[in-house]
Amino acid sequence: MTAGNALREINFDGLIGPSHNYAGLSLGNIASATHKGQTSHPRAAALQGLAKMRSNMALGLAQGILLPLKRPNAALTEELALDETSDRALLAAAWSASSMWTANAATVSPAPDTRDGRCHLTPANLVTMLHRAQEWPETKRQLALAFANEKHFAVHDAVPPSFGDEGAANHMRFCEEHGAQGVEVFVYGRPGGKFPARQHEQASRIVARRHGLDPERCVFIEQNSAAIEAGAFHNDVVSVANERVLFTHAEAFADQGRAYAAIAEALPALEVVEVPSDRVSLEEAIRTYLFNAQLVSVPGGGMALVVPSECRESEAVWGWLQEMLAGTGPIRDVHAVDVRQSMANGGGPACLRLRVVADPKTVDGRFLLDEEKADNIEKVIAEHWPESIAPSDVGDPDLARQVLETRGKLLSALDLEELG
Repeated sequence: MTAGNALREINFDGLIGPSHNYAGLSLGNIASATHKGQTSHPRAAALQGLAKMRSNMALGLAQGILLPLKRPNAALTEELALDETSDRALLAAAWSASSMWTANAATVSPAPDTRDGRCHLTPANLVTMLHRAQEWPETKRQLALAFANEKHFAVHDAVPPSFGDEGAANHMRFCEEHGAQGVEVFVYGRPGGKFPARQHEQASRIVARRHGLDPERCVFIEQNSAAIEAGAFHNDVVSVANERVLFTHAEAFADQGRAYAAIAEALPALEVVEVPSDRVSLEEAIRTYLFNAQLVSVPGGGMALVVPSECRESEAVWGWLQEMLAGTGPIRDVHAVDVRQSMANGGGPACLRLRVVADPKTVDGRFLLDEEKADNIEKVIAEHWPESIAPSDVGDPDLARQVLETRGKLLSALDLEELG
């Protein structure tokens, strides 16, 4: 088992891929539906995401990276027997760059929480949406490479497709410090509403058993159906946790008081920072992605909140945040970052990262970011990522070749050709 004092939280961000486009494929994702059919800007998107990673490194945080999956996905195109008569949405699914939202890549249980003292990762099956359901085998390939040290990591197959699993976007971990044993909280939805409840309770329970978690340190909470219908298709659109702190909207859970009590019973040190509905409505919280933020412990003590720049532009949200900072709560700083290209498809700062508590020395170094590597990635993006993609461009064979060649150049620059 890895020594607790060597463990750090590493944020692995998904680099936004060269096929990034606005096809509006995600039912229940208000931002995705709103921007459907608009022209996307993959180069700007990838540079925005990389700038966020650099900003986190500047805060003293450990930063990793996961790479775009191979798109267009020729295997899916063949499996669906796509041709010129096919539904455009099916074609767009094969081009989807949504793997950039690595909060959906997997559920992660750090070594201090598990029976065998290893960090366990289960890729999310994402079966609710076609464009995402194709991802997990290739995602697992990356995870198995990044976390290949079997003394410290166990990478599983996805949960059986009978139960929808959306990964860390519906999972929170509470602890006194990252290297200590934690309490893992799984948030699920009830089916039957206006929009699909993507996380099935049984999927969460399978992951908890598979990871060898202590049942007394697992909490299962139902998401508020009203939040799902308002566009909070994942729990991380209305709640985010870090160490002992839960930052949440007042309407995040089906039974807010019971949810707090259940977590506090397992972790008495729990500290809740709740944003009331009369200060920030559920709709405004979802529009600005206030809670799809990175809540991080910064070196030297204290916590910071990394929010999308849309929060600064909202009088209600920014006003509440300034009042919070003027108080004595655990969150002592707020950083606004520009991830507008991702936001337009429904992915804020938290969507773009997967949190893994591990000793960085046990991780394949090719997946860990530093300034030199960031410079190399930025050069590839600037030279090769498409500047824009219009809806009519999806399916174009010349663009397909460019996208595939561009990904190949990135893999070569990072010495990761085996992912080709």
